Amino acid sequence: MATFNFRKAGTALAAVTALSLTLTACGGESEPAATNGGDGEAVDTSAASGQIDYWLWDNNQKPAYEQCAADFQEETGVSVTITQYAWDDYWSGITNGFVAGTAPDVFTNHLSRYPEFVTQGQLMALDATLEADGVDVDGYQEGLADLWVGQDGQRYGLPKDFDTVAIFYNKALIEEAGVDEADLAALEWNPEDGGTYEEMIAHLTIDNNGVRGDEPGFDKTKVAVYGLGLDGGSGGGNGQTQWSMYSGTTGWTVTDKNPWGTKYNFDAPEFKDTISWMASLADKGYMPTVEAVTGQSSGDIFGAGKYAMITNGSWMINQMFGYTGIETGLAPTPVGPSGERASMYNGLADSVWAGSDNKAAAVKWVEYLGSAACQDVVGEAGVVFPAIPSATEKAQAAFADRGIDVEPFLVHVNEGTTFLFPITDYASQINGIMQPAVDAVFTGQADVDSLDAANEQVNALFNG
Repeated sequence: MATFNFRKAGTALAAVTALSLTLTACGGESEPAATNGGDGEAVDTSAASGQIDYWLWDNNQKPAYEQCAADFQEETGVSVTITQYAWDDYWSGITNGFVAGTAPDVFTNHLSRYPEFVTQGQLMALDATLEADGVDVDGYQEGLADLWVGQDGQRYGLPKDFDTVAIFYNKALIEEAGVDEADLAALEWNPEDGGTYEEMIAHLTIDNNGVRGDEPGFDKTKVAVYGLGLDGGSGGGNGQTQWSMYSGTTGWTVTDKNPWGTKYNFDAPEFKDTISWMASLADKGYMPTVEAVTGQSSGDIFGAGKYAMITNGSWMINQMFGYTGIETGLAPTPVGPSGERASMYNGLADSVWAGSDNKAAAVKWVEYLGSAACQDVVGEAGVVFPAIPSATEKAQAAFADRGIDVEPFLVHVNEGTTFLFPITDYASQINGIMQPAVDAVFTGQADVDSLDAANEQVNALFNG
């Protein structure tokens, strides 16, 4: 969905953990002041006028939203100033803006952040105004609207888009390996021996002497091309682009319920077996180590011809198909023990800052962002999958016009094999526990059973 991997939950939580600690470590002066965002009172959007600020982090989407803003101004007279920041700067600007009273009226929100923002009273509850304006929240892809209803039963965002995970592959490397591209759509995985999926990964791996991973004499210490890339690290506690598409086929769930679970299941055998299998790929030389990819762009490594395949999110489509000299293909994630594929289902929304001094215009803009009028514009731009089904179809057509068949991403929505990104309280603290814990297993510094203790620490957050 972007040049920057803004959807990656592990990256998202890692980035915000430090921010959360910064906001709380310095005492009351650094705490965001509660702004009574959840009072639930309706605002009269018919009186919307003036100017508002809107922030987003994906520069690729900015032109489409600038078109939406121009159309919105023509319709309502409200002027929208759109500002784009890189991921880290974006969230520091939001959180610092809460403290200083300078946050934008409306901003693109993430599931890893909004529970904390609700607790802090920084988001405006939208229900009463949406009802008064006759806005139907049932017109989005199934499940997306529910993600943005807090534990208090109030809505804090309107869906803008969604993402799933698929396999990007290097067509030349697939051909050189004598593999039919159609075979990539029929791979099966299990945590015991990796199934035909691991067999394919091994075959696509090549050492510096041209020996493949499934051939005698393969040197795992000198790998020229990895059969499977690793997207930035271990994935911490949700592994959206690293391992969630595998664990999701085992019957394992991250929490006891979603959203708003209060018990995590990182000590379950299904999860530990999945993580053990992932770690074994690096140990065999079929996948790079966490140390090798930390701080690196997984897309750029793919673009350099170093990965035959890599699992990544739909926000990466344009980047992965844009590398000079690389012909890219897409395949669905493998079928697992459940007999089905699986993909984490994540969705962004637009939220109104409770401290906005122009709430009428701010909510009016959020309603417009969540409408078919704007989402069709975004879909036709072919950057993301908008939340409204008709706009999703426009995005699929826009990608197809550029020769990109995105069905491997949409198959999960069409077949009902998605599962929701975990939404709970204490997201930053949980990442602070699970990121090093999963890293340690991936790097061989700790046994997989060490995840039991990490899980106890996580669940203690809910029982303290």
